[in-house]
Amino acid sequence: MTPHLSFITLGVDDLERAVAFYRDGLGLATPGIVGREFEFGAVAFFKLNGGLRLALWPRASLAAETGLALQPRSATEFALAHNVESPAAVEALLAQAVAAGARLVKAAAPTFYGGHAGWFADPDGHLWEIAWNPHLAGLG
Repeated sequence: MTPHLSFITLGVDDLERAVAFYRDGLGLATPGIVGREFEFGAVAFFKLNGGLRLALWPRASLAAETGLALQPRSATEFALAHNVESPAAVEALLAQAVAAGARLVKAAAPTFYGGHAGWFADPDGHLWEIAWNPHLAGLG
């Protein structure tokens, strides 16, 4: 297998609220919710760089599709990270996320590796790290 991710799917409790957070609050482009005509089919897609897509799908739909029982949410099992170009950009994106309805988990601060980072949780509790890492400059 050639390692390549096509989609990151986040299970959400309220699809409309989640779309509003990512679209209106964080500014990610989406054609909106599609698949409403199918039971367990409503989903929203967001194009990310490199051909990657972020999908928001109701947790109940994800459980129905996989045949797994719906489980309680747990923020400590999965995290997303977004690297930015400066410590100021870390602060700005955290503030944007909080203004859009995210919960600040950890305020931006210097890191042990010489960078600057902070954490927020989206309205469904998914963890996002916003970081500036001087060692990743130019790595793409």
